[in-house]
Amino acid sequence: MVIGIDARAATEEPAGRGRVARELLGALAARDDHHRYLLYARTPWDEAVLDDRFAWRHIGGGDPWWHVRVARSASRRCEVFLALDTYLIAPLLRGAAGVTFVHDVLAFDPLVATNRRSTLIERLTLGPAVRRSDRLVCTTHATADALLGRFSRADGKLDVVPLAPSPAVPDPIGLPKLPERFVLAVGTLEPRKNLPRLAAAYAGLPPALQADHPLVVAGRRGWETDETERALTALGDRCVRLGYVSDGALAELYRRCTVFCYPSLGEGFGLPVLEAQHAGAPTITSDRSSLPEVADDAAVLVDPTSTAAIAAALRGLLEDRDWRERLARAGPPHAAAFSWERTAAGLLSVLARAAGASAPTA
Repeated sequence: MVIGIDARAATEEPAGRGRVARELLGALAARDDHHRYLLYARTPWDEAVLDDRFAWRHIGGGDPWWHVRVARSASRRCEVFLALDTYLIAPLLRGAAGVTFVHDVLAFDPLVATNRRSTLIERLTLGPAVRRSDRLVCTTHATADALLGRFSRADGKLDVVPLAPSPAVPDPIGLPKLPERFVLAVGTLEPRKNLPRLAAAYAGLPPALQADHPLVVAGRRGWETDETERALTALGDRCVRLGYVSDGALAELYRRCTVFCYPSLGEGFGLPVLEAQHAGAPTITSDRSSLPEVADDAAVLVDPTSTAAIAAALRGLLEDRDWRERLARAGPPHAAAFSWERTAAGLLSVLARAAGASAPTA
């Protein structure tokens, strides 16, 4: 097959969807197959180790004209196109099958949706993408169910292909000197990550626990950060803010933390939870959206809207070494059930089905 991929996120997004794009491209490159891949982006991912099956198609321009130009090119050159980071391309394709990757349906969730331009665009474009795509890929059954609950036309088109933890080797380069014990929180600073409640829960811990376990926060500034900034700043020197860190440094943080806490209000998958479990970090996460499905019974699940529930889980784990050790043992074998090789194989199967379904019949 000749497969087109929207690969912009590999260079334009340092975390989140960017990590998904980079890990997927690496897993596809590691396969021994004969497919050809046309990677559409504004700028190439120069660090990628890709062979001659992969060719970058550099197309400039802003939205939405970038999508129009890509759709025209992919319609002529590709048998199937994977819309990995947009809902705009599949409705524009002519002559090529379209597979749309639906990371989440959180733009329609009143608990986490914002009035950001990107959220509004998702609300406007997801419906046409559902109608015009040959297949739709979600990373969890929770996201697939949410998509089907909102768009009945998704019925019969849905495939679930889970993500996987990063294979990054722990690397302390770039990290400051950190205490021996600490509570770790990661993610782009945005309202959905629920850091103000985490900060309030942490502030309610006994002073001795806080002194022995500073809160370390890793993640770049995102949007609507005022409340988050105030909450973290109020903790003073009890909070260490690292900003964006490399994949290797993040893996090192997971390895070294005493407890990892990820009380997100909603996720399409929740990759940090799986990565923390992979590293053996005792993990606390939310009982909402996809997170229970990803974490399974290898994490502590809490109501993310309850500061008291987050605080109780934090205190319980920090004070109970046996409990932490049980979770540390449960995490790695659970995470081992996920791999980027399986993710790549699952996506290729979906792409093949889409290309076959769109082929003209004799």
